[in-house]
Amino acid sequence: MSVWLPSAPCTPGACVERAGSVTAVPRAVLRFLAVTAVLLAGIALLPVGRLIPAGAVRWWCRAVVRVSGVRVRLSGAATPTGGVLLVANHISWLDIPLLAAVRPARMLAKSEIRRWPVAGWLTARSGALFIERDRLRALPDTVARISGALRAGAAVAVFPEGSTWCGRAQGHFRRAVFQAALDAGVPVQPVSLRYRLADGGSSTAPAFIGDDSLLTSVWRVVSARGLMAEVEVPDPIPPGSHPDRRSLARAAQSRACHGRTGEHAGG
Repeated sequence: MSVWLPSAPCTPGACVERAGSVTAVPRAVLRFLAVTAVLLAGIALLPVGRLIPAGAVRWWCRAVVRVSGVRVRLSGAATPTGGVLLVANHISWLDIPLLAAVRPARMLAKSEIRRWPVAGWLTARSGALFIERDRLRALPDTVARISGALRAGAAVAVFPEGSTWCGRAQGHFRRAVFQAALDAGVPVQPVSLRYRLADGGSSTAPAFIGDDSLLTSVWRVVSARGLMAEVEVPDPIPPGSHPDRRSLARAAQSRACHGRTGEHAGG
């Protein structure tokens, strides 16, 4: 187990609320089918994905979230053009389309995904960069590849906590990937993700944590009523404003977690 392989204490049993407003089963089934259809449409377009305008990609990403029954509230600054490191807290599988709705980007994914049937091929085709989290010796090469993508003008999206958390608890932003932004001389764009209920209270229903299966997590989302995803985009951190990756990671986490309440040390 390496220091780049963090494990969140959050578990479905301890952190995910079971009570609350639940939508009727027929509506949940329709939502599930709609999510599947939208995802399949995106998969079909993967071979020509890099030719699709960014605006259309953003629309598709928001559609994935909306057809699952989750409203989206996006606020804050415009993301920089050119190379930029997008970083956000990590709660749910919904985080990926939400982050891409802010700006389409190459995702940093764990190397195990590359070996998954079908999903590994699809992830690689999307332009994802892979990291071998259990091999610290491979980390400098990963940082160099991220830096190269950033220098080439790409946006690269990373969840620096290294694991999903329930949304009420949170992890620390691991600093290694921030070295890539320093080396490439590009800005860092923090993004804050929260999930709330119609009454404004926080919700852990979208969390994809512990031994949760993806199917279980998706069903929990489509079955919930009144979920809202809040995506806040603070001002970007300009290049040269922090001398090292440690202070840059702290600044990014501070901006991404600004204003969040009700957090605690565990799930």
